[in-house]
This record gives sequence, C-alpha cells and structure tokens, in this order.
Amino acid sequence: MSFRLKIFGTSVTTVLLLATNPVYAQPVTGDDSTITYPASYFEQYQPFSVSDMLDRIPGINIARQDQTNSNSTPGSSSGANRRGLGLGGDQILIDGRRTTGKGNEGNSQLSRIPANQVQRIEIIRGTSGDLDVRGGTQVINIVLIEAESRSSFAYELGAKQYHDSKMKPSAKVSLTGQSGRLDYLLSAETLPAWEFRKGFESSILADGSANDNISRKTTRDSQPLTLATNLGYQISENDIVHFNTQYDDKDAPTEDERTIFNRRTGIDALEFDDTASTSEFWEIGGDYEHTFGGGSRWKSLFIVNQKEDDTTRERFDVDGLNLSKDLFLGNFNRYQERIARTSYSFGFGQTQGLEIGIERAQTILDSSLQLGVLTAAGTVSNAFGGLTPITDSNATVEEIRYESFLVHNWQINDRMSLESTLIVETSEIEQSGDISKKRDFNFVRPKVDYRFDITPSLQFRATVEKDVAQLSFNDFTANINGMDDDQDAVAGNPDLRQEQSWRYDLNLEYRFDNGNGVLNTNIFFQDLEDVIDRIDVSTLTSLQSAKGNIGDGERYGAKVDASLRLDFLDLPQVLISSSVATEDSSVIDPFRGSDRRLNGSPGAGLGRGTYNFGFRHDVTSRDINYGLNYQGAFNGGNVVHDIDKIESYSSEDTVTLFIETQGWAGLTFRFEVTDPHERYRCRIRQRYTGGTIATGSLSEIEDSCSRAGEIYELKIRGTF
Repeated sequence: MSFRLKIFGTSVTTVLLLATNPVYAQPVTGDDSTITYPASYFEQYQPFSVSDMLDRIPGINIARQDQTNSNSTPGSSSGANRRGLGLGGDQILIDGRRTTGKGNEGNSQLSRIPANQVQRIEIIRGTSGDLDVRGGTQVINIVLIEAESRSSFAYELGAKQYHDSKMKPSAKVSLTGQSGRLDYLLSAETLPAWEFRKGFESSILADGSANDNISRKTTRDSQPLTLATNLGYQISENDIVHFNTQYDDKDAPTEDERTIFNRRTGIDALEFDDTASTSEFWEIGGDYEHTFGGGSRWKSLFIVNQKEDDTTRERFDVDGLNLSKDLFLGNFNRYQERIARTSYSFGFGQTQGLEIGIERAQTILDSSLQLGVLTAAGTVSNAFGGLTPITDSNATVEEIRYESFLVHNWQINDRMSLESTLIVETSEIEQSGDISKKRDFNFVRPKVDYRFDITPSLQFRATVEKDVAQLSFNDFTANINGMDDDQDAVAGNPDLRQEQSWRYDLNLEYRFDNGNGVLNTNIFFQDLEDVIDRIDVSTLTSLQSAKGNIGDGERYGAKVDASLRLDFLDLPQVLISSSVATEDSSVIDPFRGSDRRLNGSPGAGLGRGTYNFGFRHDVTSRDINYGLNYQGAFNGGNVVHDIDKIESYSSEDTVTLFIETQGWAGLTFRFEVTDPHERYRCRIRQRYTGGTIATGSLSEIEDSCSRAGEIYELKIRGTF
C-alpha cells in the first residue's frame, strides 16, 4: 500500500469592518479536553435557539462536521442513512445523553430548543467511557437548566418567495420544559420545498453537427410536515427512561415540460411528465439507563421506524390539446427497521473504562417497479397506465445484523488518551421475489483513536480504523433513474459485496486564547477494497449496467478549517470562518481498464474539493446582526462513468445573505436571501453507441444547465 498525499489546503481570510461600541463576550471555561460556554456568554447576542447559540462559537463547524461531511463519506458505515444505530452517528448530546432515534436525533433538535432553556454548551475534544457516542472528532453537549418546574414555548412564522413569484408559508412551534422528574420537548414544523427549475440543453453529434435543443421547466410542489416528541423521566437517582417519536409527511408532486427542437429536421416536439410522489416516515424509540453504586452503567434501547415512498411517473406527447401517453413508471419502496441494543460500561483503576454491548438490527425493504410503454403491438394493462407492460419487478430484501462491540478508554496521563474499539459484525441478507438468494457475512472492525494535548491550546489526534460500508438494498433490485430521460429504469445486482476500507486520519487543532478562534488541519488516506461502482450486466438483447464490485482503490485528501474573532483588531463581535478541502482518488475503470478517479455523486457538484467562507457581525448595541455564507466546489473532478455514457457535473457557488434584528415585544425578525446571483447547475453527457464507452463510438454530446433561482425569506421568531 502506497501512502500518497498530493494536496495541502490553506485558508486565509481577512475582514476590515467598523464597529460601534463593541461589547466583549465573557471568556469560556474548561479543561484541555472540554471547552465550556455558559449561557451568560450568549446573553449579549439574544439568541433564539440552540442553533443560534452554536453559530456564535468560533470553530463550531469543526465540531459539527461529524454530522455532515465525515460521517457520510463514500465507503463509510456511518451517516444518516446507516442501518442500525452503531457507536458513531450524531455527535450531539442533550444533557450528556444521545437521543434514541435515527430521524429524531440530537442534531434535529438544535433549532427546536429555545436558548432560554440552556445552562451551558460543552465542546468535548477528548474521549471518555461516559459518552453515549464514539469516534467523533468532537462531541457537542447541550446542558439544559435544571428546575422543579420550567417551560418555554417558541414559535417561528415565515414566508418564502421564489423567483417565479410563488409565495409559500413556513411555521415552527415547540414546547420545552420540565415538571418535576419529567422533561419534555414537543415540536411541529412545516417548511416549504417548492421549486421551479428552468433548464436548457443543446446537443451535437460526433461530427460536430447540431442535433437538438431542449427547453425544460420543472415544478415541484412540496410542503413537508414534521411532528416530534421527546420525553424523559427520572425514575430515581440511578434510573432514567426516555421515549421519542417522529412523523414526517413529504409529498412532492412534480410536473416537467420539455420543448424539443430537432435542429436536423426543424420540427418541434412537446413532452409533459406528471409525477405523483408521496413519502411518509414514522419512528418510535426509547431507552432505559441504570447507574450502579460504583458508577458503572447499564443501558438498553430500541428503535422502530418505517418509511414508504410511492412514485408514479407518466409521460405524454403533447399535440395541441391532445395528450398521448407513451411511458408509465411506477416505483414503490417500504423500508422498515427494528433495532435493539444493550450495553454495560464500567471503570477500573483511576484511568480506564470498558464498555461491552451488542446490537441487533432487522431491516426489511419491500420494493416494486412497473414499466409500461406505448407499442404498436402488445396487450395493454390498466395497472401499467393503459400501456404495454415491459417490466414488472417485485422484491423483498431482509437483513438480520448483529454488532458485538468492546470499547476501552485509557487516560494515559493528563495529556494523552487512547480509545480502542473492536466490533464483530455478522449479518444474513435474504432476497426474495424475482430472485431468491441468501448470503452470510462476517467482519471484524478494529479502531484506535489516540489524542495528545501538546499544550492547552494544541491537540494532536491520530485515528486508524477498519470500516465496512453498508450495502444499499435499492442496488439489489431494479430501480428508477431520474437523471436520464433516455433510461427509465436501471438493473439491480443481488451479488453485491460490502465495500471495505482501512482509514487513516491525522488531525492537528490549535485554539486561540479566550475562545477567539480555532485553526484545524486534517489529512486522510483510505485504502479501499471491493469498490462499488457501475459494472456490465448486459444481456444478449440489451446493453445495461448495475452497481457492482470493481476491485481496489484509494482516496486521499486534506482539509484546513479556520475560525476567528477579530479581537486583535478591536472587533470582537466580528466572526469569520473558512475552510478548504481537497480530495483525489484512484480506481481501475471496469469498462476501459485504465486508472481514473472514483465516480462522483450525480448532481452534487463536489468536484475535487470544496471551499466556504462565513462572516457574521453582531452589532449588540443596536440589536442587529448580519452576515453571509459562501460555499463552492472545485469543478472538474465530479465525473460519473457508466457503460454507455460519461457525465461531468458542475455547479456555481451557493451564497446566503442574512440580517436579523430584535424588535417589538422581544420578537426577532430575520431576512434571508439565497443565491441572488441565479446559481446554475450543469452537466455534460457523452453518449456512446455500438458498444460500451471502451468498445463503442461517441454518438452525441449533451450540454445542459438549469437554475432554480433566488429565494427571499422572512422569519418572525418569539418565545414566551
């Protein structure tokens, strides 16, 4: 294995701004491993929610990146879409405890908990057997006020105006409090997800001659609703129980109009897609924890959830007032999880702790796909929209997975700590329906996390981990392809194996005095085995691909994060933050047999790396704060190779501007503008005919871009 690091990122940000009567924040407290921000630190900012409080903490993006980037990297068994709960996941704790849920995790509660219910916020940089989560770079612990009786009702009313002049309302309400031994959080929210996207595509043939132009208008009307409940009851000094529920309703009907001008014949054609899409999710979770006299703990939990997605797409050729249906595509997925976990943790000596536990997760996917087309001959069916059935696929995939885990924490001395983890994973995956298959898997996953506080301000971290990615059940069965109008469905592959990797991370973090900023650098290398990508599964009559294992590969990169209050310029209320991340990778292409980068994510626009810049100025003397967030990507690396096409994705930078002020009756008024520069998202697609991208010939090049336009949003917030 060769260790190659080609990139080193740097981030330099400078802001010069005049301030009026600056007010200094109170200093943070804590030891080398835990940084504590008391509620008094935030009083001058008059924050509305926990999320607003976190936005004022320098370097918080480093602590929160475990909820975004790092847990969702390709080949990882972590992230929001993981099956089971595992030791990682959401690195947000409420009163030192992990919220028992998948959709209803601690990170989802940050905008629901009012700031006036918080006693302090802790940024935990070390490792400990007392933590409910493992392996995060940093853990955020929200400590709420303890009182015999307290309550707070928070609300947010708003409206979004889109570039097509459409106006959509939004609302959030939450009730947080404590009554004796019972603490509770009840919340409801509905946020608009309307989108009117305009796009244009031009294509040329291999000889450079014009082919056609396509003008597209896509309208998606969605107003998701989320209801959540979090209850906790202190049975005794040593016993506590929690119960959590969540319900989501995310219907998203979509209409797509395409005007196609054939530049070879000069003839226009009009197509119309009507897509009915419903999505419903519910989850119930709970846990019980008992603390023994010697400080050891026993904890058990359960989670049950279900998600149903039902999509029906019908395509019509439009001739004046006449509609002629030529495509019916129905896709249904029901995803269910049942998780149970128990563990026992205890300390021995003064410096070591051990946790032993086991988790059982049952996951079931029921899916179906019906494809009907308009043909000159063939029996039609009402179940296929009155068209001729081509594909009628049904499948059930079930996994029973056990994770036995052992976690050892060792505080070597006042400055060094070591956390060692050993996970033994066994699973059985059974598929029935169109294909009957049963497979067993066994993996051993060790991990070592070493941390050294070189000085009170400088911490070094090194991590070595064996990881096993979870298989996507949707890749086992036939599914839809919403990215290509010429390919309605994609094949499945029941022989997929898990992608495995050895992951190496080095991290160096420097914290400035008095909590004025953080500088963090990270380099990583991942040695990949059984990489999952597109492979050839063609039949005698059709050329097609599916997800499959293509061999070994590697991924490597670096990231620099910087966050700083301009105290040295006598501007302590100005907070700037920035980051630069670069990445490269290598794998052998299964079609061409040559070395290339790993496939990117269609539409994500990640490229070879990302960068972002954030600026915030709190003018506390006038109860105003304003700022911007700027995010972008290095284009050129986000390429997807398939059997008969190569797609390159790119996108313009995302910009968000905001201004917020405290007004009448303690209300907070916030105005946001997203992408005022009309952000474009683009794709270049090369199509091949007469074979694969290796054996065929280039037939067409499509160049398309689309934009959803700017969004203006007004929010009014209050508590009582």
